Amino acid sequence: MKIAVINFSGNVGKSTVAQHLLSPRLHNANVIPVESINSDGNDAEAIRGKQFGDLIEALAIMDDAVIDIGASNVEDFVNQMKQYRGSHEDFDFFVVPTVSKHKQQRDTISTIEALAEIGVPAKKIRLVFNMVELDEQPERIFSGLFEYHASAKTFTLKPDAVIHVNDIYGKLKGSEQTIADILNDPADLKEQLKAAKDSDEKLRISRLIGIKRLAAGVTEELDAVYKTLLK
Repeated sequence: MKIAVINFSGNVGKSTVAQHLLSPRLHNANVIPVESINSDGNDAEAIRGKQFGDLIEALAIMDDAVIDIGASNVEDFVNQMKQYRGSHEDFDFFVVPTVSKHKQQRDTISTIEALAEIGVPAKKIRLVFNMVELDEQPERIFSGLFEYHASAKTFTLKPDAVIHVNDIYGKLKGSEQTIADILNDPADLKEQLKAAKDSDEKLRISRLIGIKRLAAGVTEELDAVYKTLLK
């Protein structure tokens, strides 16, 4: 399966969705960044939007892949899909993460419109409600998107495709380690904590235990989101 994670807006959690939601559930599929410059200032391993032809060729030999399209490259990426007529058909889904801020919701609508304009069918455009507080209802804080869906019908809206705010995402920001990596780590942290003599080492292990507990809880949520998002 080939999935593009896309939104004209930044700060909606595209990389979080690509790395923690999609890749681990697609046989640890490669996450391919389409970005001018990575956050560390090194663009050696990133694919620029104008290298779209090379990307499409690479996808042809992959069984599974997640394309993480940086906000600064989305317009270029869409324009390339227009030039490579029918290239949008190489993607099984376009996953559009969004957050509740008004600007990001407007940008989300612009993203959906741009995809629909080049012929991406509604069944392939899937919305993910991201960074939602536990006591918030998506129908209320994303009311504009629900209303837009009711009138436009150009994308698929699943009210249960909700990723809640969780400390683990901040703790893993900038790390190559995924939530799945943490959960599958066989190390017996409780035994390590018992054996630790140094207070700093005990604190370090205690923090790892806390992160692993967060990982267990959030994994259940992500499993459910993935199941409802792509069914």
